[in-house]
Amino acid sequence: MSQNPDEHQKEEESGAYKWFALIAIVLGAFVAVLNNSLINVALPKLMAVFGSSTEDIQWVLTGYMLASAVVIPMSGFAGDKFGYKKIFLLSLSGFTISSFLCGLAWSDTSLIVFRIIQGLTGGFIMPLSMAIIYSIMPRHQIGMALGLWGIAAMVAPAVGPTLSGYLIEVASWRWLFFLSLPIGVFAIVMGSILLRETPKKEHITFDLPGAVLSIVFFGTLLLALSKGQSEGWTSLYIVSLFFVSFFSMLLLVWVETGKEYPILDLRFFKNPTFTLSTLCSGFVMVGLFGGVFLTPLYLQNIQGLSAIDTGLVLMPQSIAMALMMPISGKLFDRFGVVPLGLIGLTILGTTTYELHRLTMDTPNEWLDMILTIRGIGIGLCMMPLTTAGMNAVERSEVGRASSVSNVFRQVMGSLSIAVLTSIMSARQTFHAAGISEHLQMDSDATTGAIKMLGSVFALGGVDAGTAQGGAVALIAGMVQKEALVRSIADTFLLSSIPVFICIPFIFFFIKRKKSSAPDASAKMKPQNQPSASAQG
Repeated sequence: MSQNPDEHQKEEESGAYKWFALIAIVLGAFVAVLNNSLINVALPKLMAVFGSSTEDIQWVLTGYMLASAVVIPMSGFAGDKFGYKKIFLLSLSGFTISSFLCGLAWSDTSLIVFRIIQGLTGGFIMPLSMAIIYSIMPRHQIGMALGLWGIAAMVAPAVGPTLSGYLIEVASWRWLFFLSLPIGVFAIVMGSILLRETPKKEHITFDLPGAVLSIVFFGTLLLALSKGQSEGWTSLYIVSLFFVSFFSMLLLVWVETGKEYPILDLRFFKNPTFTLSTLCSGFVMVGLFGGVFLTPLYLQNIQGLSAIDTGLVLMPQSIAMALMMPISGKLFDRFGVVPLGLIGLTILGTTTYELHRLTMDTPNEWLDMILTIRGIGIGLCMMPLTTAGMNAVERSEVGRASSVSNVFRQVMGSLSIAVLTSIMSARQTFHAAGISEHLQMDSDATTGAIKMLGSVFALGGVDAGTAQGGAVALIAGMVQKEALVRSIADTFLLSSIPVFICIPFIFFFIKRKKSSAPDASAKMKPQNQPSASAQG
């Protein structure tokens, strides 16, 4: 069988070039993910600095998320039209410049505007970097390369919270943004020197109707998901956003169907392997984001840890994920997605389920052990699932396929946060009512507890009425705290379900190995000889 010319060219390229070029790509992805993980835990500080309300300062995150999501579908077109190296370096340059502007912000409004610009440029980085990896690496090394690339997504959240707390404590909030400058500049210089431009498809035209509809669809959907809990899911504002989102989605599907160069190529979903990979990756995002969202909430609101201490508790999990990424990539190149997916998803689902045992006094050692094992499971399954889908499409189409899968995962991540927040809130109300029912205020135990706590308050010199009121308020607070712990545990239990659902679907990745022998040889093969199978 003759070797594909592109594959032959990749084989001939210097091994050193490929891996040095990969460093530039990894640094570009790292700086984008690190910046967002730094900001997540800094909102209270920014709120105090600018005198902003919680609702206003949330737009520092929401504005970036919306801006990055609406440009992801356009990354494939931009790379095909103008070259992936050029667009990658332009987006990285724009991200670095906007990071500098964010550090110079003089008000919450200016910071939000600069963050939106940062999102518009940063949204291109991840899908473009994945496509460039496919353009420089041969197929048999893609798993290893994407595993190393995935380290950026794992190490940044590991160091982000702790580093953010340290910078705020000893320096200034502005360094949360200035820190990106040297990394970004270094990545741009390395990328300019090491990366080679990809072939351009200058004849393709921009799909303006598709671009407008995708912006409206993803923008309104993600805005509704991010604001639903605070505004109320049945409020006119949220219902209107969902209404616009739904009908813009229908129009988007109608407009894009049949187009030769659509902005969002839905034809990739005709490929069963790509569809299965994208769906499973989306479900894994639910389990992953469940831990990212719920664990800091538990550590800070229940156990009273600071942002720095919370980051230290979560760091072993992220380090385990980062270490497993290149290992799973190497194993993927050798064994395929099926064994890694089965083992990784089983570990992830089981450990996420185990987190439903959390109580107010759960030892951090036990939590660290479960989270670290969970990190190993995520590292084993996440990148192989994504790689299997990308390997199922033509190399020349990876850029557009990457934009489709990336925007789907972005939506699933936002959807998971919205759904899990609602579930947690509902379960907290349920448990608080249940605990209050069994807590009889006129019982001897409750009366004794109120008297004892009241006497403690009285030692502070307050009158008897105030002391008793303080005791009752303290008990009510303990009820709410216990209800919150139970609601977090329930939400962990539910977030493990999508992960377990993925496990049976992994078997659909099994493919029969195509014989490389001539047809005549195949006909001579005995009929009772079992055929080999491989995992894609």
